Amino acid sequence: MTFDSSMPILVVDDYQTMVRIIRNLLKQLGFEEVDEASDGSEALAKMRERKYGLVISDWNMQPMTGYELLKQVRADRDLHATPFIMVTAESKTENVIAAKRAGVNNYIVKPFNAQTLKAKIDAVCQSLHA
Repeated sequence: MTFDSSMPILVVDDYQTMVRIIRNLLKQLGFEEVDEASDGSEALAKMRERKYGLVISDWNMQPMTGYELLKQVRADRDLHATPFIMVTAESKTENVIAAKRAGVNNYIVKPFNAQTLKAKIDAVCQSLHA
């Protein structure tokens, strides 16, 4: 089971270069519909306007972090089922545990490549259809 490559994906990161990298990796994997937001609050507003098949969010952003965004998404009855992958440069165990408890579907530590991203997206897809 794989994700529908026509589904819209929201990439959330305050570092424009990282947004561009993830967008390019997603394009390599066949995803064309990629929107972006520079922090959690902007992402939340976009998610209320458009249904996304997947959110890929950085952890460290201001004013709303990816972790806070994840908690808000999981608490929102219209958005709570949206698949969510957290991206971070920190592989601290407590962060991974906190993200899992908050309901993240998967976790990627920077740097990563297209194969890693594809494997994480496929794993999320399989867990949704299990």
